[in-house]
Amino acid sequence: MHLLYNLGIFLMDFFALFAARFNPKVRLWVNGRKGIFDRMSAVIHPTDRIAWFHAASLGEFEQGRPVIEAFRQRSPEYKILVTFFSPSGYEIRKNYQGADYIFYLPSDTPRNVRRFMALVRPEIAVFIKYEFWINYLSAMRRAGTRLFLISALFRPEQVFFRPYGKLFRQALQSFEHLFVQNEESVALLQKIGITAVSVAGDTRFDRVYAIASQARDLPPIARFTAQAPVFIAGSTWAPDEELLWELVEKFPDVKFIIAPHEIDATRIDHAIARLSRPALRYTQLTPQSDLEGAGVLFIDTIGILSSVYRYARWGYIGGGFGAGIHNILEAATFGLPLSFGPRYTKFREACELIAQGGATSIHDAESLLRWFTILYQQPETSARSGEICRQYVAQHRGATEQIVKEICRK
Repeated sequence: MHLLYNLGIFLMDFFALFAARFNPKVRLWVNGRKGIFDRMSAVIHPTDRIAWFHAASLGEFEQGRPVIEAFRQRSPEYKILVTFFSPSGYEIRKNYQGADYIFYLPSDTPRNVRRFMALVRPEIAVFIKYEFWINYLSAMRRAGTRLFLISALFRPEQVFFRPYGKLFRQALQSFEHLFVQNEESVALLQKIGITAVSVAGDTRFDRVYAIASQARDLPPIARFTAQAPVFIAGSTWAPDEELLWELVEKFPDVKFIIAPHEIDATRIDHAIARLSRPALRYTQLTPQSDLEGAGVLFIDTIGILSSVYRYARWGYIGGGFGAGIHNILEAATFGLPLSFGPRYTKFREACELIAQGGATSIHDAESLLRWFTILYQQPETSARSGEICRQYVAQHRGATEQIVKEICRK
C-alpha cells in the first residue's frame, strides 16, 4: 500500500509538470517548488527551533491563524514555519508577518521528506484541518516531533474508515493529539483506536471575531454606502450573480456591493453593461468617482472583503450553486442576516444558522427575492436574524485557547 501511495505522489508530480503548460494555477504550484530546498537552507539556521504549521490553502490558513499568533505570543523562542500546498494560499499569504518562514510544501516523496526533515528539524508541527501526507507524518513520528491536528472534521466516508484505509489509520497514530470540531468525529476516531482526541471546536470563530474587532476603515466604501442600506454579496460566482441582478433593479434605494470569488475583469465589465444602475469597480475609483450616485460597487481586489462586511446590513454568500458555500462566518460576525445557495449541507455553521433563524438557503432568483423582501419590509425581523448570526459567532469562540494550551504544555 505504501508503494502505491508513493507511486500516486510521483504521478501527481508528473501530471502537474504537464498541466503547468496550460493551467496558470498549476504553473504557480510547479514553479513555486523549484529550488525550494536551496531557498529554505538559505534562511533556516541550524540552531533554529522550528514550530511548523501546515495549511492546504488559504481557508485552512485563516482557520489556523489564531493558533499561530497565540503560539507566537506564548512561545517566542520558536521560529515559525508556515507551508502551503495550494497556490491560492501561498500566493496570497507569502508575506504574512506572523511567520518567520513561508514556503510551498515540497511533494511528499521519501527523498523530499528526508531533505525537509534534515533541514527543518521541526520540534512541533501543527496540521490544520486536512492534509494527511503519509511520508511526512511517518518521518515526524520517527523523529519524535510533537505533532497536532487542529479544527479537524471526520466523516464516515473518509479513507480512514474504509477496509483499505489501514495506511492512513496508521498515519493518524503519528499525532500526539487531534483537536476536532464535533462529537461525531470523536466517535469515529475511537472506533479505529484513536483516543488522543478532544472536541475544541472551530478556530475560525476566534479568527472572524478578531477580524470584526480589527476591521479596517475603508473611506471609499464609507463614501459609497453613506446613509444608504447596503446589501453585500461575497465570494460570488456567475450562477450567484445571475440571481442578484433582479434584486439590484427592484430595490433602487438599496446599494449593492458585489465581491466575486475570482476577479474576472471581462465578467465584471459585462455585468456593469447589463445593469441600468450606475456601477463602479473598486480598483478604478478616483477622487472624482461618483460614489454617492453609484448603485453598485464591484470589489475587484483581494484582502478587504472581511472588512467590507461591516458596512452592510444584509448578506449573500456565494458558492452554493457549485462545490459548496464559501466562508459565512466573516459576514455573520458583523450581524448580517445571510442567504446562500443549496449546497451548504457539509457546513455545520450554515445548517445551525438556518435552524436558528439567522440564515436561509435559496434555490433561485424568486426565493432570493422573497427572502430579501421580507427582511427589507420588516426591519425587526432583519435585526433579529442578524443578531442570531452575531451571537452564534460570539458563543462558539474559545478553540484557540484550548489548543495552544495543549501545544505549549511541555
